[in-house]
Amino acid sequence: MLCSRCQHFEAAPDGVLCAVCATPAGYAAPPGAGTPKVWLRSPVGLGWATVALLGLAAAVDLFAVVADYLRYDVTGDLVSGDGGAGVLDRADTSDALTGLAAVAQVGVLLVCAVVFVIWLWRVRVNAEVFAPDGHRKARGWVIAGWIVPFVSLWYPRRIVLDVWDASSVGDRPRGHALVNIWWTLWLLTNVVGRFLANMVGEADTAQEIHDAMLPMLFADAVDLAAALVAAALVLRLTRMQDEKARRGPMVPAAV
Repeated sequence: MLCSRCQHFEAAPDGVLCAVCATPAGYAAPPGAGTPKVWLRSPVGLGWATVALLGLAAAVDLFAVVADYLRYDVTGDLVSGDGGAGVLDRADTSDALTGLAAVAQVGVLLVCAVVFVIWLWRVRVNAEVFAPDGHRKARGWVIAGWIVPFVSLWYPRRIVLDVWDASSVGDRPRGHALVNIWWTLWLLTNVVGRFLANMVGEADTAQEIHDAMLPMLFADAVDLAAALVAAALVLRLTRMQDEKARRGPMVPAAV
């Protein structure tokens, strides 16, 4: 039967807890007044849910890239002086598609952000089991780090790096390349994407819209890449924690 605490690993034959949860060092937080106890909980289900939503976000971004190209193409025809009925119909269709893509991107982003933060909270708590003293930011920053101005530019990355190091199997943490690529793309898509979205919103003439669509297409392509890299990050970190938890608590070597 499954462990009654973590609901992930098999309980010992003569008990209700798995080997990890049954060992105090396996789930207890560092001693101290008011410090809550923590224990391992499987990140696998949340990880797959997050990856699925990130995949949906990538699909919506791909749709946005196609819509951007169609709008760029038709506004090019309008700029060149082609104002036939067929071109005007294509212009209306491209406007509808880009508007739909923008709404879908916002909706999926909000849902994805909520599930991602829930997953990040889960892996952060697990990381406190693996390395109680290996975290430079308090647990509350898992949520606050995304919404507090200015610190949101680096706090989430710092939290993920600490979780990554704590979850690494072996004596040396794995390299941080995936985390750094994910964070670079996230910052790029937020800063550049917002600027370009404002620029497109202020464009009035066919020429202005045409000039803005290629940069907007690039921004949506960066969104697509950011979603795919974020999915890879979630999969890798979830797999690392699952593997480390299955190995059980570390037993000190005999002297």
